[in-house]
Amino acid sequence: MLAKRIVVPLSVLTLGSAAAVVGVLNADAAAVAACSVTYTVPSQWNTGFTGDVKIKNTGGTSFDGWRLGFTFPSGQKLAGGWNGTWAQSGAAVTVTDAGWNRTIAPGGQVAVGFNGAWSGGNAIPTGFTVNGVTCGGPGVASPPAATSPAATSPAATSPAATRTATAAPTATKTATATKTATATPTATRTATATPTATAVKGAENCTDYAALVRGRFWVNNNVWGKADGTGSQCVWENGLSGDSLSWGTRWTWAGDNTKVKSYASSVLGWHWGWKVPSATTGLPVQLSAGKSVTTTWNFKVTQTTGNVMNVAYDLWLHDMAAPDWQNNPTDEVMVWLYKSGGAGPVGTKQATVTIGGATYDLYKGNIGWEVYSFVRTSNTSAATLDLTDFTDDLVARGWLAKSKYLSSVQAGTEIFTGSGQLDTTAYSVKIG
Repeated sequence: MLAKRIVVPLSVLTLGSAAAVVGVLNADAAAVAACSVTYTVPSQWNTGFTGDVKIKNTGGTSFDGWRLGFTFPSGQKLAGGWNGTWAQSGAAVTVTDAGWNRTIAPGGQVAVGFNGAWSGGNAIPTGFTVNGVTCGGPGVASPPAATSPAATSPAATSPAATRTATAAPTATKTATATKTATATPTATRTATATPTATAVKGAENCTDYAALVRGRFWVNNNVWGKADGTGSQCVWENGLSGDSLSWGTRWTWAGDNTKVKSYASSVLGWHWGWKVPSATTGLPVQLSAGKSVTTTWNFKVTQTTGNVMNVAYDLWLHDMAAPDWQNNPTDEVMVWLYKSGGAGPVGTKQATVTIGGATYDLYKGNIGWEVYSFVRTSNTSAATLDLTDFTDDLVARGWLAKSKYLSSVQAGTEIFTGSGQLDTTAYSVKIG
């Protein structure tokens, strides 16, 4: 059995648009020996924008704790951020490490992101500080042009996927887990759904963040970690049979196998905004309402090369009844059905539980919001579940409040590296 190092990948939301790279810090600084900072505006619309900031250690000594500072030059307002503790006072913005990402090794980097609001102008900051030391840079580029006033949310560029982890050959002080030996999914007796006949494959869409709306669902070509590797991803939807969606995705990704490149998924409900009206989706629903969330999912994974990946549900929860694009979740619950290449979740193992006749290892972590991952101990390619069984388990442990609202149910595949294809022959979700 191989031990694996849990390495938390970073949240990166990049669409290849303008970036501002600033230079090396004073090498004599005690707090930070040398670093560079990259500020990117990957998406901007009529009243808001998404910003990404990367801090890179270009020196020879590890950073042990960091605090980033910069000033908005055009009156921009911070709406919310991730992968750090964000605050704004006047025009000044600070971001403090989230704990799990406090250490930056030489040559390493951390990425943080935020949603903001702008009016009149959205100039990129030209000066940054890390632990009080000023960075100066060669100049900045302008953010992309705003979308039309009809745009209502940045759903395509928001941090869509859990920041999961992958195996490494050595053990560390973090929790260890058993490496999955096989990459081929195997059905179990608890997966009772029956696959439907193969649908005629729909047209592929290889545009980053393409959204294919079909009934209550939409398929998201989510490539939120693309900046950490090279490659591409395409999605398609084959239509509905009743309320059951057939869809698929194929991918080729190379690069750092500790960082997720993409999470192509079927989305029901919120995803940093709404592609389908809330009333149509049946979400959000408060946990205290006691409504069931039953789902059937039949899929096939075809690995062209060895992949570091998982196939998983991703549930998002809020502390409000009507979240929009600017409202980050408070909790995220993943249910892994399949994994290969040593992929593992954020956080540490807390328990082993049996739900719906299958056994799962339960992990708990935090990336700016709480993340709970139920990792199935044996792979399957078919499942029929009541997802409230998983949230009920967390409520019983005192980790999740029944006052929270389930705002989104997603189902897809997180890819770190490799080439392959996921075909979903039948996928459905019923609320209540």
